[in-house]
Amino acid sequence: MNVYDLQRQITQQSLAPLYVILGEEPYFCDQALELLRLAKQEEEGSGRSGGATTSEASDAFQSDVLYGDETDASEILGLAEEVSFFSARRRLFVKWAEKISAKDGERLIPYFQKPNEVTTLVFSAAKLDGRTKWVQVLKKQAVVVDCAPLFENQRTGWITQQARDLGLVLEPQALEMLKDQANEGLYAVMRELEKLVAYLPEGQRVQVADVELVRGKPPGISVFDWSEAVSRGDHGRALDIVAKNLETGEAPLRMLGAFLWQMRRIWKASGLLEEGKDHSQAARQAGIPPFRAREFMQQVSRWKATHFRRAWAIFAQADSALKGGRASQPKLILDDLVIQLCQSMQVSAGR
Repeated sequence: MNVYDLQRQITQQSLAPLYVILGEEPYFCDQALELLRLAKQEEEGSGRSGGATTSEASDAFQSDVLYGDETDASEILGLAEEVSFFSARRRLFVKWAEKISAKDGERLIPYFQKPNEVTTLVFSAAKLDGRTKWVQVLKKQAVVVDCAPLFENQRTGWITQQARDLGLVLEPQALEMLKDQANEGLYAVMRELEKLVAYLPEGQRVQVADVELVRGKPPGISVFDWSEAVSRGDHGRALDIVAKNLETGEAPLRMLGAFLWQMRRIWKASGLLEEGKDHSQAARQAGIPPFRAREFMQQVSRWKATHFRRAWAIFAQADSALKGGRASQPKLILDDLVIQLCQSMQVSAGR
């Protein structure tokens, strides 16, 4: 089930003893965890003197959060099997469950097969290794909530609905710009929508200029600008974009991931042109908003097969460095990435 199915289940039924919140979209994961938290409070508050106040007071005693890299099976089992004195149901969250060792996971299997009916035990993780026995048993016994990122063809409906809930009406090009931003995650889109609510008078339709104005980043430091500078071999401009992004607090691995995502779109569009698609078709199928299609296809025209082969090797080096011993020097790693890519583009252009 997805988050919306979970909401319906909680409304119509009592809480299950086991849940797995699984997926790489933090917005949906947090939503699911919050739904379970609030459902537990409502259950405690119903039919008791003090209502919500009693629920909130008991929450500290009946809610526990553990982390997979800081706990073991004994602690999880001890809390899950503990008798609840302050409320009808105990709630236990185990976050970063992917970090639980296989040995500890095996020790949890008997509990999964016969869980404490007055405890709601929730495991959350971006990914779990489905080859391990404990994960297989957990998924079989638990309610699994899928929190995967939206597919590209799902984003229009989701963003439109979120905007409508906030009282916003999006012009088509403004919607396309926000769809583009969804590649950074749904929290990024929600931040922009909330800023638009604060910025615009009630009832005014959202234009492209409005989205650009409320963006958190200063103009000229987006991944699109970054790929444009690299495609022209302009290492000075590209290095400046790296510096500005780091100064605004962007995570280096996230920056690298965003740049790699943009490069994959360029590669896809290049392949579509080779298949005989025209520029507008190639841009559209690569997921580029119409107002950026012309500029994007100019970038695509500068990239050749040799560039892509070289670029993938350079990206692999940077990824390894950011995750390894040089992780404390992200600017040097990203600067090196930029210089190598720009040099590759300059050499092919005969500069």
